[in-house]
Amino acid sequence: MWIDTHCHLDAPEFAADALAERERARAAAVSCCVLPAVRAADFEAVRALAHRTADVYALGIHPLYVLQANEADLRRLDEALGDWRDDPRLVAVGEIGLDFFVPALCTPQARARQMHFYRAQLALAQRHGLPVLLHVRRAVDAVLAGLRAQAVAGRPVPGGIAHAFNGSAQQAQALMALGFRLGFGGAATFETARRLRALWATLPAEALVLETDAPDIPPQWLYVPVAQRAAGQDQGRNTPCELPRIGAALAPLRGVSAQVLAAQTTANACAVLPRLGALVRQGPRGTG
Repeated sequence: MWIDTHCHLDAPEFAADALAERERARAAAVSCCVLPAVRAADFEAVRALAHRTADVYALGIHPLYVLQANEADLRRLDEALGDWRDDPRLVAVGEIGLDFFVPALCTPQARARQMHFYRAQLALAQRHGLPVLLHVRRAVDAVLAGLRAQAVAGRPVPGGIAHAFNGSAQQAQALMALGFRLGFGGAATFETARRLRALWATLPAEALVLETDAPDIPPQWLYVPVAQRAAGQDQGRNTPCELPRIGAALAPLRGVSAQVLAAQTTANACAVLPRLGALVRQGPRGTG
């Protein structure tokens, strides 16, 4: 059994075949996907999709969308977390965080706006007692600063997952000390990603979870180089059914079997997302 801890099955790329792709993943032993929302406008649709596919979901405002978001969106998030607090499939606040890679988000004004939405959503996660799914692209230290500020104020966030982690070993240890697991996926399947693969190979087993970030971050076998894309070839679409193959490709780097890795990462996901763990313990009725 595999758990995809980060999958955007509601993305436009899946508009025509989301349910079919989810069934393909289920047939490949992906028992549950975590579906994070990225905008307030998507909250209802993401929740409905998670219920339809017997998966779980998170609600948040992604840093890529904060320039278009407003205070009413934060109020909507607060309301939704309250309205659906008894929904066992609501497992986290996310996808939230910081992105200091996209040029438009790197101006002083954009960074300040990102930080405002990030800290506001951390406060909501703490208030509603939910872990968080973190976006940390080129921003791990700033993300850590936000988490530490919550803790110093006596309002620590109850852990979560640092999605698509690509930081240093020291940053990994700092996140782990705050109750976080680290998400790895297609990026680590590239043989050229030596630093990332070394990190994956050496971190404690209890720190790791797996993800696809479908339809994004394709594994090496789906990746289309820039020159070929410029010539008109489409990028390979990542899907949740790739997760077992990603796991099988990464397991040897840790000297374990794919079956052992599936069990370890499933246990970690269930531990850091307690509501997911409760559904998994229910068996097929809980997770489809």
